[in-house]
Amino acid sequence: MITKATLQDIPTLQSLINGAYRGEASKAGWTTEAELLGGQRTDETELTEILSDPKNTLLKYVEADQILGCVLLTAEENQLYLGMLSVSPQLQNSGIGAKLLAQADLHAKQLGLPKIVMTVISIRSELIAYYIRKGYVDTGLKAPFSESHLHSVLGNETLDFVVLEKAIDLN
Repeated sequence: MITKATLQDIPTLQSLINGAYRGEASKAGWTTEAELLGGQRTDETELTEILSDPKNTLLKYVEADQILGCVLLTAEENQLYLGMLSVSPQLQNSGIGAKLLAQADLHAKQLGLPKIVMTVISIRSELIAYYIRKGYVDTGLKAPFSESHLHSVLGNETLDFVVLEKAIDLN
């Protein structure tokens, strides 16, 4: 079942998101950034701010009373921004991410937004290929990688984002 996350979900979401992207546990899945970035992906403060902002919808995928996936959807002027797509590393490739992406499409349509936009670290070719298979296209645009007090770049590689976009049929 996919529903909106609440403030009570923050501890579980924080663990899920950080576990999907960072640290040793994330290496059980294919979306890990553990070789690129140290530290956390998110924290309680950021998740509280996200859930407190009415332009944000944080969806959670729940099965057997456990949060196994989530996605952040932010309504912007003429688009929906998609971020923090996270699935428990042990359950990646089980279809949970695809279900969350399909729900994002529905959310954009309900809001009357004609496209969904996301950014992906440019050297994450396997992740970019996944989103392309899901209907996203590489816009050719780049965005700088955001510095954060939560994480540090490992190694000497300069990171940036590619901007991916998916058109939504509003009919």
